[in-house]
Amino acid sequence: MLYGADYNPDQWPEEVWDQDVRLMREAGVTIVSLGIFAWSRIQPAEGVWDFDWLDTVIDTLHAGGIQVNLATATASPPPWVSATYPDTLPADQSGASYWPGSRQHFAPSSPTYRRLAGDLVRRLAHRYVAHPAVVMWHVGNEFGCHLWMDFSDAARDAYRGWLAARYGAIDALNDAWGTNFWSQRYGDFDEIFPPRLAPYSHNPSSMLDWRRFTSDMLLECYLMEREILLEAGATQPITTNFMGPFKPADYRTWAPFMDVIADDCYPDPTNPHRVRDAAFQRDLVRSLKPGVPWLLMEQATDAVNWRPTNPGKRPGVLAAETAQSIARGADGIMFFQWRQSRAGSEKFHSAMLPHAGTETRTWREVTDLGSRLGALPELPAPGRDARVALVFDWENWWAVEERDHPVQLDYLALSLEWYGALHARGLMVDIVAPEGVDDGYDLVLAPALYLLREEGAAALTRFVKGGGTLLTGPFSDIVDGNDQFRAGGFLTQLGPVLGIRFEDFGALGGQSTGGSGVGAQTAAAGPGEGETVRFRLGGATGIGRQVAEIVHATEAEVVSTFEDGAAAGEPALTAHRYGDGQGWYVATLPDEAGLDAVIGAVIAASGVQPVVADLPPGVEAARRGDLVTLINHGEHTVEFTLAGTDAETGAPFQRAVLDPQGVLFALVPVLQPALLEGVR
Repeated sequence: MLYGADYNPDQWPEEVWDQDVRLMREAGVTIVSLGIFAWSRIQPAEGVWDFDWLDTVIDTLHAGGIQVNLATATASPPPWVSATYPDTLPADQSGASYWPGSRQHFAPSSPTYRRLAGDLVRRLAHRYVAHPAVVMWHVGNEFGCHLWMDFSDAARDAYRGWLAARYGAIDALNDAWGTNFWSQRYGDFDEIFPPRLAPYSHNPSSMLDWRRFTSDMLLECYLMEREILLEAGATQPITTNFMGPFKPADYRTWAPFMDVIADDCYPDPTNPHRVRDAAFQRDLVRSLKPGVPWLLMEQATDAVNWRPTNPGKRPGVLAAETAQSIARGADGIMFFQWRQSRAGSEKFHSAMLPHAGTETRTWREVTDLGSRLGALPELPAPGRDARVALVFDWENWWAVEERDHPVQLDYLALSLEWYGALHARGLMVDIVAPEGVDDGYDLVLAPALYLLREEGAAALTRFVKGGGTLLTGPFSDIVDGNDQFRAGGFLTQLGPVLGIRFEDFGALGGQSTGGSGVGAQTAAAGPGEGETVRFRLGGATGIGRQVAEIVHATEAEVVSTFEDGAAAGEPALTAHRYGDGQGWYVATLPDEAGLDAVIGAVIAASGVQPVVADLPPGVEAARRGDLVTLINHGEHTVEFTLAGTDAETGAPFQRAVLDPQGVLFALVPVLQPALLEGVR
């Protein structure tokens, strides 16, 4: 188990470096990420290089038994870069430059930036590629975090080349974008600009390509640096830090180029759905590279500094949140940062070693956590423990949140709602693309799958035909990969699987949530915020929001109907036997009670089981191989029956007792089908 933090010794005098290493050993630290924002210290001027201080730091860490995840330091160019080369600066939607003084002030597509960054990486690689302390390479940092889109001239030129490579001929682009509308037809790629400030909405097909391009430019920067490291002979794993469900970058296209997935996760203590949302993020990053443990590159020991209010973590929460990462596939736990900064924008951000020193609760929790992690045995790799998948797709995210739709959807918030109904039942869930659905799953949920590629539709069809249970709902199977309607209307690919015919979106009045973008934590509009409809399922009354679609059951069974509104008497929930499986469709966006009832029905139909049955409220359970992690997120001590072996002590047990925020790492072997028959 790797344990450590970002380390920024260049912010501190050399006299404290030995003390840092001594305290790192006391805390159980085994690795640090080094030099992430050190470009200006390494290269104070063009042609001037200073590696002596970095040599000293790396050698000191190595002597102390601390491994190094060495950063390429390209995330924040020094002032001389923009002063000498203003063409490296990015621009906003009006074409005005972003200026230095913060971080990430570079145009990802700028040839000059890439040349200067490449020179830096090349020198770092040749100097340290064989150093025994360096066990991993950290490329850049949080690509796109603050600069979601760049509209500079460098981006303009790169965008034209990207489009020419994608379409080959301008007529192919015109067809894909539908440019005969509003007299937008292009005669040459040089007539195309980034979607800068315009009087009204941009062509939605062009916006989809623009988002693809933006993600690709960030990825190209990563790949350029990765290639330099490999050319220099790097054999260590190479990665960069993701940020969970981050809208600007399609991490699923990045994952094949990551030797290990690394992620930064900062649950908001004030978010009532904190546990659910963090679990979703951890399941997402685990699912990006199946079977390979991932690394939690950043989390906070206590309070952050960048929200409107920044309360600290309650006692025990640090260990509980860490355990949630391990439970869902992490083999490394790291923080931002080791020693709390004394200057700069993040000086109020907590750290492993706070300003108040070692006589603090933060330090006690950090050192206790290091001891617990050090006591864990070698952990099983995260395998196919989940029998349930939730479809979450970046291109669909970009397309479904564009303007000029019947309603404005918040795709991430909706996905979190659907995921939450599974998480509350203690089910393991993979987060996959539609093309990633296979017969390893019993149940698949696909909310608002508006943009559905042919390959994805084929995978979902095979899944149901082969015996799986699929639930989807409003705004699904509407457009192709160019954000255009298919011939024949809507649900043209999944209609036969679902046994229904789509007629109308049935938008309800008075509701508009808009896409909230990255880090959405709130659900779509709820009861009382606009027109709603009711439906009944079992003993529950569901409230439908935003839409009450008009669908006709051509072959499906009508499980529930709308009770009021323009769609009264029409199907609200349908189920259809297709091949050996079932396709379910809910024709509205249910509130929490309604969604819980719907997902409860499909879970019963699929036969999937929780990790641990009959857990007390507030207790989370997750499985990776034989390791079952139990976390009590509640306010009271709980006790329940579970037979296993304590992974930290090796002691067997028959009952589990968990204090508030308590964690139990339990070895509970997976029962084979033959043994399950005996249990029944």
